Amino acid sequence: MLNEKIYLFEGNDEVFLETYCADKIWDKKRDAILVIPGGGYGGVCADREGEPIALSYLGKGVNAFVLTYSTGKSAAFPKVLIEASMAMKHIKDNAEKYNIDPKRVFVTGFSAGGHLCTSLGTLWHLPEVQEAVDMEFGYNKPAGIIPVYPVITPFTPNAHVGSFCNLFHSENPSVSDLESVALNTKVDKNSSPAFIVHTSDDQIVPVHNSLALAQSYALKGMKFELHIYPSAPHGVALGNDITSLGKDSYVNKSIEGWIDLSIEWMKQI
Repeated sequence: MLNEKIYLFEGNDEVFLETYCADKIWDKKRDAILVIPGGGYGGVCADREGEPIALSYLGKGVNAFVLTYSTGKSAAFPKVLIEASMAMKHIKDNAEKYNIDPKRVFVTGFSAGGHLCTSLGTLWHLPEVQEAVDMEFGYNKPAGIIPVYPVITPFTPNAHVGSFCNLFHSENPSVSDLESVALNTKVDKNSSPAFIVHTSDDQIVPVHNSLALAQSYALKGMKFELHIYPSAPHGVALGNDITSLGKDSYVNKSIEGWIDLSIEWMKQI
């Protein structure tokens, strides 16, 4: 297995990719997935929503890459989207090294990482991103996105306001700033297809986020798949012992199947 740490910006050791790529054993190119852990844009929960997710995909034939991105005082929009775009560029630029198909690079993200994942799928074409990253237009667009219990909009009951405060490093972001990252309003014909996962009783990031995103995809006539599971705490991740932190409530056999379902969905894209 090729397991490396790749720093995306010279002189910056806080933003990097970790590679989880199988050794090449035959000529078939693998699909790839960029994994973006959550953490409310105040941290990166790579221990639960990074490596375990990457290894799960790797074991099922998909080469994976975990992004550690700027958070807290260093987080800003569109800075984090530029970082995610740089990650996509690195993966595609090195497709031969990683034995992947550069046209089949997907992205999954969790909670606030789900917001960044969805930003990459809906706002990949922002002029600020195109100006910051030396790449051809559309090079950073994912083949598809897999947001898992994602933060999507600040304009929903019990919105996860903290993520947006961290994203703009402000206790009171302006309405225009918030509108610029309300991703359910950004879906259009240029958006990546989506596979969306949430639980109906998420107490931290309400299911309204995923429902709003799915509704936008439906209204725009865009491809999506939506899975709402009945009950599990926010941050359930894989739904198994590996990511449970020893808490029984984070073990849920039905939710554990979302990765297999997402891979079947990827095959249809």
